[in-house]
Amino acid sequence: MAMIQEINKETVMPETEKVTGSEAVMKTLIAEGVNLIYGYPGGAIMPIYDALHGYQSKLKHVLTRHEQGATHAAQGYARVTGNVGVVFATSGPGATNLVTGLADAQIDSTPMVCITGQVSSHLLGTDAFQETDIISISTPVTKWNYQVTKASEIPKVLSKAFYIARSGRPGPVLIDITKDAQFELSEYAYQACTAIRSYKPVPTLQMSQVEKAAELINASKKPLIVWGQGIILGEAEQELQTLIEKASIPSASTLLGLSAIASDHPLHQGMVGMHGHLAPNKLTNECDVLIAIGMRFDDRVTGDLNRYAKQAKIIHFEIDPSEVNKNVYVEYPVLADVKQSLQALLPLIEENSHPNWLDEFKQLRKIEDEKVIQAQLSPTKEGLTMGEAIECINKATNNDAIIVSDVGQHQMMSARYSKFVQTRSKVDSGGLGTMGFALPAAIGAKMGALDREVVAIIGDGAYQMTIQELGTIMQTQAAVKIVVLNNEFLGMVRQWQELFFDKRYASTEMTNPNFVKIAEGYGIPAKSVSKRKELAAAIDEMIACETAYFLEVMVEKEGNVFPMLPTGASVSDVRLS
Repeated sequence: MAMIQEINKETVMPETEKVTGSEAVMKTLIAEGVNLIYGYPGGAIMPIYDALHGYQSKLKHVLTRHEQGATHAAQGYARVTGNVGVVFATSGPGATNLVTGLADAQIDSTPMVCITGQVSSHLLGTDAFQETDIISISTPVTKWNYQVTKASEIPKVLSKAFYIARSGRPGPVLIDITKDAQFELSEYAYQACTAIRSYKPVPTLQMSQVEKAAELINASKKPLIVWGQGIILGEAEQELQTLIEKASIPSASTLLGLSAIASDHPLHQGMVGMHGHLAPNKLTNECDVLIAIGMRFDDRVTGDLNRYAKQAKIIHFEIDPSEVNKNVYVEYPVLADVKQSLQALLPLIEENSHPNWLDEFKQLRKIEDEKVIQAQLSPTKEGLTMGEAIECINKATNNDAIIVSDVGQHQMMSARYSKFVQTRSKVDSGGLGTMGFALPAAIGAKMGALDREVVAIIGDGAYQMTIQELGTIMQTQAAVKIVVLNNEFLGMVRQWQELFFDKRYASTEMTNPNFVKIAEGYGIPAKSVSKRKELAAAIDEMIACETAYFLEVMVEKEGNVFPMLPTGASVSDVRLS
């Protein structure tokens, strides 16, 4: 009898109560620590919004002006906080409008849970009004998805969704809930998901691999570290810095890894990739050991795979087994949580110095500075450059703003010239390259970091893809600073047309509206500058403003981003002009 009582004590189920499926959604979100939701209501998700009305003191809902904007806002929030971003949308077009954001979050490893309403279960497959098979549509761009047709499923499915979204390599999850399940009454009990039998989010660290990596690093004469966003997602910034300092290893970041280490760290050599810095790109093909940490060797980083680091022994610290040997063959994979693996590595690393090797980086940096950087940051020509605008933002914010960039020339200029002193300060659409990302993402970033300055740097083309989210800023009073670098072109495409298509500027020149009047129409203070003598004061005024602010900077029309690694070229063949 005593044994039976002990067993019952260990298997006590959580207390239950009877609620609608919609209320079960609210209760589970609160239990998962959610307090902020982005979304747009509609018919099939109306019961969930009705339940949300009763939970306004615990769950803040932000009404975006488009469902895509909701996903990007959730991404911005997730990227600066590390929390799961949450989105609501209705069925049909509401759900399909989430797909771009889901794909963006999937390739950039951003934790997000999207909850969509769906037509009633008896109408599934009948082509009912606003019915789409969002499960089939979203399968390639989600980490997991599931359609709920019974209210009783909701607590377990949602807790599983949050566990999958945030664990291991993070990513987006979509849960589709039929309208009848939202109305249905069911017994509710919440139990956090802590494991799934078929899902192992973090590989078990093999110390033998760590020991081999340490031996290689200690024996190396020309080591190079390239780190990615995995350092930030794994909260391993301090371990990375300790490693590079202990062994005196020159180190470079991918686009999404920027801000993991302060920009002015003496061993930080800048960014690798198509528009990255000269030294780390070229010297990738001269290092003897390449240490890749939390990055995935995407094509913008590697260039021609047949000529990428062929002379080097490659160590790959990675949490996702599918990324190992996917693009680049590595002799020494170390699969584990990056913080755990670096903590295991550090005691095995010997203190070292590589003065001659570091001098090679300094010499190439000097060449880049003379041929590219000075012309951007201290121009003598008449037109304003993107680089000098970004440098003014650095000075006005003491290098401590969260910089949210869109996609195009301004993104690469922002990545090259923005400076950072703390982690989670650079938010980009990396792998998908989604134009329209920055404005809504900046709204989410600001809501996730109310005590920090958030500056969205956007091109005139990308800005108009989600310009309606100015309405979200007006309604929420989010104090986002918006800088549009306006060259009246789709600048990155125009650059390629200039260099590779004999200056045939096909469909890239923009006829733009009066952006200042549009911002003012949304109640946002606004200004436009086109002269160098006006720039610094205008940026200072923007940063000093306690509300949202819009600043248009008219930059040179045909400025280019260099260095540049043409598609298919080797990292050794970086162009400076």
